[in-house]
Amino acid sequence: MRFLIMLLGSIEAGGTKFVCAVGDENFNEIDKKIIPTTTPEETLGASIEFFKQYPELTALSIASFGPIDTNPASAKYGYITDTPKVKWQNCNFVGTMTDALNIPVYWTTDVNGSVYGEYVNLKDKYDNPALVYYTLGTGVGAGAIQDGRFIGGN
Repeated sequence: MRFLIMLLGSIEAGGTKFVCAVGDENFNEIDKKIIPTTTPEETLGASIEFFKQYPELTALSIASFGPIDTNPASAKYGYITDTPKVKWQNCNFVGTMTDALNIPVYWTTDVNGSVYGEYVNLKDKYDNPALVYYTLGTGVGAGAIQDGRFIGGN
């Protein structure tokens, strides 16, 4: 199948499952696959296989469980770092996906991915909303957006 629109990929990388999706620039979902989170080799391999079905894919965004390194100046940028998920410790997530797909990758935390989704849904209803999204799971996390930009710390 050939597409005349820009195709974008996304991964919501969770501790129990990865949700991989392909959509267009208007947020229309074209395809989606749920992949169990097992080992990096199996899970990232299945994710790559899914995205390779779409050679027109122009970019990939990843919102991942963590802790992750989101500092582009860091030697460990794109890695899942000292996660309690032992098999995933020091996993070069972004490098693996970039090498396999040869497209730009946007990398952020799972909670930033969630707050961005809420922002997209609310930004037309409210004038440029400021949002904070909290999550409770294996750990506690928060993502925040103000003036259309993520708020982050060091």
